[in-house]
Amino acid sequence: MISARELRDVTAHGPIRLLDVRWALGDPDGPQHYLDGHIPGAIFVDLETELAALPSQAAGRHPLPLPAHLQRNARNWGISTGDTVVVYDATGGLAAARAWWLLRWAGVADVRILDGGLPAWRAAGGDLATGAEPDPEPGDIELRPGQLPVVDADEVAGWQGVLLDARAGERYRGEVEPIDPQAGHIPGALSAPTAENLDADGRFRSVDELRERFAAFGSGPVAVYCGSGVTAAHQVAALAVAGVEAALYPGSWSQWSNDPKRPVATGS
Repeated sequence: MISARELRDVTAHGPIRLLDVRWALGDPDGPQHYLDGHIPGAIFVDLETELAALPSQAAGRHPLPLPAHLQRNARNWGISTGDTVVVYDATGGLAAARAWWLLRWAGVADVRILDGGLPAWRAAGGDLATGAEPDPEPGDIELRPGQLPVVDADEVAGWQGVLLDARAGERYRGEVEPIDPQAGHIPGALSAPTAENLDADGRFRSVDELRERFAAFGSGPVAVYCGSGVTAAHQVAALAVAGVEAALYPGSWSQWSNDPKRPVATGS
């Protein structure tokens, strides 16, 4: 994490790679939100096309991008070896965490989530820029995918540990399902809504609060999924704050629920 005040201090003393990752399910206007106002120097990153491969029933709505695609994009964002990268959105990091996770998975050493996102930046007195930023000089980053743990559907089906479902509780219980073909959850998974990682101001809860939260789910290896592998990355980040390494299931419910061979559970 990095706070808004820390980010102001860092940017005042040297360049930093800022990525604006504003995206939300059902809101296609992230690019316009960026043009209307962003942190000066930030480059807009399109989650759908730059942080994911093409969707399919077999792979889910937001499969991991091919390494060559991600590296090309990272260089276009101006990232070079040794750079500090800060990612943010306007929704408590729920989208930006996808960029954090992908870059850390791909071996970028110093990637931070702006705690509280754009609202925290504005509350700290940070300025906003409008319109598009000039294209940065291409970076030279060499990505090394595989630096964070990943699990697939078969591994999740036989998971011997704690499996957390990061979606809202009503989706976990199967009361509603706005986008995927079946309602419910993976049998054995525990409901752990991502929104509960944040306080009322949209910032991550304290280390002690997060440790207490995740300890209540039990011990053992931890894996996380959500609807399509986006907000689950936020859960992985919160677990990392609490000192717990967790594996991400990228296909998540969008992949699982499209496979008729996979069992589905409902209720609490």
